[in-house]
Amino acid sequence: MGRRRLNESPIFARTHDLLLWLLQATRSFPREERFGMAQRLREKAFGIQDALIASVRDAAHKESHLIQADIHLTSLRKALLLSFQLGLLTAGQYRHVSQIDGDVGRLLGSMRTKGEGNAGKANAPARR
Repeated sequence: MGRRRLNESPIFARTHDLLLWLLQATRSFPREERFGMAQRLREKAFGIQDALIASVRDAAHKESHLIQADIHLTSLRKALLLSFQLGLLTAGQYRHVSQIDGDVGRLLGSMRTKGEGNAGKANAPARR
C-alpha cells in the first residue's frame, strides 16, 4: 500500500482525526496533568497509528501489528475514561472522542476479521 493509499484509507483518516483532536484537547489540561495523563493519551494514540503503519509495511507480521493497535486502542479508551472521571474532559468531549475511537475500533475490527479469514484459508486442511 503506497503513501497515497495510506492517506485515503478510512482507518488512517479516523486515526488522524483522533490524534488531531487529542493533541488539541490535551493542551487545555492542567499543567500537572500535561506530563501525566495528557502524555499517556498522546502516546497511546500515536501507538495506534504506528501499529497500523507497521501492519501495512510489514505484511508478514500484519496480524501482530493489528493486535498491538487494538491493545493501544483499549488502553487509550481506559485513559480517556479516567480523564473524564477526573474532570479533565467534559461529558461532551468524552462523547465526541468516544465516537471517534469507536469508529477506529470498528475499522480495526474489520481489518482483523479480513486478516483472520485469509489466514484461516491458508491454514485450512485440503478438502477431499
